[in-house]
Amino acid sequence: MPNSKTLTIAALQLPTLGMQATKLEFYLRNAYSRGVKLVLLGEYVLNHFFKELPDMPINMVQEQSDKHIELLKKFAIKYQMFFVAPIIIIKDNQYIKTIVKITAKSVVYYEQQILMPYKHWNEKEMFSNPIAKLKAPLHFKIDEFNVMVMAGFELHFDPFWEEVTKNKIDLVLLPTASTFESHNRWREIIRTKAFLHGCYILRANRLGEFKEKEVKWKFYGDSMLVEPTGEIYMMLEDKESMLIETISKGVIEEHKENWGFEEELELRNSL
Repeated sequence: MPNSKTLTIAALQLPTLGMQATKLEFYLRNAYSRGVKLVLLGEYVLNHFFKELPDMPINMVQEQSDKHIELLKKFAIKYQMFFVAPIIIIKDNQYIKTIVKITAKSVVYYEQQILMPYKHWNEKEMFSNPIAKLKAPLHFKIDEFNVMVMAGFELHFDPFWEEVTKNKIDLVLLPTASTFESHNRWREIIRTKAFLHGCYILRANRLGEFKEKEVKWKFYGDSMLVEPTGEIYMMLEDKESMLIETISKGVIEEHKENWGFEEELELRNSL
């Protein structure tokens, strides 16, 4: 008999939030009324884009992060939701790029392990995240669903996907800040990974613009939920919005049974 277990989830597609809670609470009231249990936010929504940080006092960044953590803790208790969101923390007067999971009972941080190292987008230089042997990304359970959090850039590295298989992950949460007309590349990578690993992928991509000399960085949205079949189940466009959908254990199990990828691996691993 197919597993009928379901989970209602949401992705918030927003530019950088101000210090006020009004906008966030507007969306969360709506999410709560529709039975949402987990909410994902994109990169640089709780903080400014990393290229703006050098022009800000570090204590202002700290204040912004602390304020949003307290708000999400309050909302987690009020609405009994899980929140997952990238956030910048300060250690020894240095910036650390993390993703935080907040529930009514706990606050857990995952420090991004691989950061973009490119000349035009050098997070590796901006942040002081340690370079160390890779470890499993943050993963947890909610209503029988195994969930893993993967920083946007980490999507490109196979060891993180090996952990998806190893931990029998049902849902990958992918917060991003994608720009420069990279829509199609991201869509195809996400669809392929969902299909090969038999999991849902929820992507939350930020909105907004950043101008650097003559170059305009336009963050284009395209937040989406992709099914284990590799099909895009729902996708937002380029406007501020919230995606709410319900995922199903039955859909995951049907895909894995039909294709048998894990079964073939397990057969050989047991030899």
